[in-house]
Amino acid sequence: MGHSPSRHNACGGGGGDGESPPSPLPSRFERFRRRLRLRHRDRAGRPGGDAHASESGTGRAIAVDEFAGIARIRIVKADMQFKDKFIACLSLGERTYRTEKSDNTSTPVWNSEKKVVVETNGPHIARISVFETNRFSKNTLVGYCEVDLFELLTKDLDEHSEVLSLLDPSSSATIVGSISISCYIEDPVETEQSFARRVLAIVDYNEDGELSLSEFSDLMKAFGNKLAVAKIEELFRQADKNGDGIVDMDELAALLANQQEKEPLISNCPVCGEILGKHDKINDMIHMTLCFDEGTGNQIMTGGFLTDKQASYGWMFKLSEWAHFSSYDVGLHSGSTASHILVFDRRTKRLVEEVIDGKIVLSMRALYQSKVGLTLIDTGVKDLLKNLSEKQGKKMSSPESAKDIPKFLELFKDQINLDEVKDPLESFKTFNEFFVRQLKPGARPIACYEQDTIATCAADSRLMTFSSVDESTRLWIKGRKFSIEGLLGKDVHSDALCNGSLVIFRLAPQDYHRFHVPVSGTLEKFVEIPGCLYTVNPIAVNSKYCNVFTENKRVVSIISTSEFGKVAFVAIGATMVGSIEFLKEEGDYVHKGDEFGYFAFGGSTVICVFEKDAIEFDADLLANSARSLETLVSVGMRLGVSTRNRDLQPQELEKCSLE
Repeated sequence: MGHSPSRHNACGGGGGDGESPPSPLPSRFERFRRRLRLRHRDRAGRPGGDAHASESGTGRAIAVDEFAGIARIRIVKADMQFKDKFIACLSLGERTYRTEKSDNTSTPVWNSEKKVVVETNGPHIARISVFETNRFSKNTLVGYCEVDLFELLTKDLDEHSEVLSLLDPSSSATIVGSISISCYIEDPVETEQSFARRVLAIVDYNEDGELSLSEFSDLMKAFGNKLAVAKIEELFRQADKNGDGIVDMDELAALLANQQEKEPLISNCPVCGEILGKHDKINDMIHMTLCFDEGTGNQIMTGGFLTDKQASYGWMFKLSEWAHFSSYDVGLHSGSTASHILVFDRRTKRLVEEVIDGKIVLSMRALYQSKVGLTLIDTGVKDLLKNLSEKQGKKMSSPESAKDIPKFLELFKDQINLDEVKDPLESFKTFNEFFVRQLKPGARPIACYEQDTIATCAADSRLMTFSSVDESTRLWIKGRKFSIEGLLGKDVHSDALCNGSLVIFRLAPQDYHRFHVPVSGTLEKFVEIPGCLYTVNPIAVNSKYCNVFTENKRVVSIISTSEFGKVAFVAIGATMVGSIEFLKEEGDYVHKGDEFGYFAFGGSTVICVFEKDAIEFDADLLANSARSLETLVSVGMRLGVSTRNRDLQPQELEKCSLE
């Protein structure tokens, strides 16, 4: 009995039973606001639930001229080739959402919807992935498709429905099923008016489609605007055209929208309580639209995921994440110590996860992220890694190694596109022949091919760009005593290069392993520098106990150009890399995009060093690198522009696409 008043007060003083001290009942607008907030917190607090602060996927204010609308994407159903329990994931930019699990069927039905913000220069290629869910820890990707939301914007339809082919993850030419989706794009005015109608519908307590003065009064109080509260009757009369004391929903919604143009009425989000007006009206409207849909349970896809792989993981992964055995994040911490490495796909503008075996992650962390590991490295592990790599290189060049190709393709089935490969799979007699495979002509178009003032990406890789060595060591390279002098060696380095900028192309085992020339010029020299064979994985690069780039085996070449001065091209070997082969010789003139050489089996890295103030890297690459986030790029994509020869006018540069 002694605890009865405490429970009563904790519940907000709701209805007395005659035995407890009386408390005033909450008003209707307080109950309305509490109901929305409780629903919002409930969804945000669940595993996979996301608070609105990250729901828009922008993390910043959206400029008025950048806001294209809010897309309502509904995943309806699919037609698969076999029976199972399936989930579907929707990925756009740095946000992923997932449906509930379907019944055990070959024709799963989800009818799941999500609203996402579309920006004119933001991510617009939405990926829909379908997973079978018959595994405890990691579900299997069985098909995917991509939807260009900008194409839907140009279609004059109230709602666009399509049946799309689901593509095999390992071959975009193979269809494994189909999926039905619908998409509808709201313009800003429509979004604002529809939001007003949804809010007013909740205040319409008797659900008769009309609002009384008292109901409208509750709404103004929930919006937290004292000035609006003082003008309630005046605002209500503006909408009550016939003076009968009641207005219909459309009249009141129009009044609210018009008044927002003149003098904002909403000071606080009625769902999460966040103070509005920090940016502008359009951002407030976006916030409330998405927040309202989540808080009222109208959006039935679960959010809060960064990639479709994270969204597909089962309960064992969630348990390990809860117990801090693994983490899922963007940036340096994720790249250096976590089990999951996330990179930003430049083409689709979304986050993707790099596949890496969990046992390998644990061994690398033990070796490269601890003092014990450093001791092992100093007492013989260097020689062990070198001998292991040499033996593995010989093994991968033997005829018996060809049987490993199918297993390798299965491991990376959604990251290797066999349709791009020049030669048929059966033509590869060893694993290394497949590993150094060539691509079909035109598979990697070279950006601005005739314009030598534009530098391009040298490899299919994960890229980091830095305007100075200080930036690189502050944000990414944590190895001891890293310097350009140490990287290039005493026979190559110059003052111009030592104070210059650099770009790091990290190749993973699943990548196309031929590297190309990033700039046009003459090859002055090649210098081979012997060394170790540490892994080039971020776990080692971000370790303070070793210096991967200046201690590993590498070949330095100098390209003399008229647009960028001298450019150092450094091909770095790594664990399991059998050899570094070049296809050009000293004195050759090379054009950007030309095939330069290749790495045999294993991960590896190319670093290009530019003279000080010789290149202006593309803004998106610098922005990602400033977040310690690698950018997934392909050979030939635009890297940056020469700052020495400004022959191109700004409008000409804009015509030169990133790819």
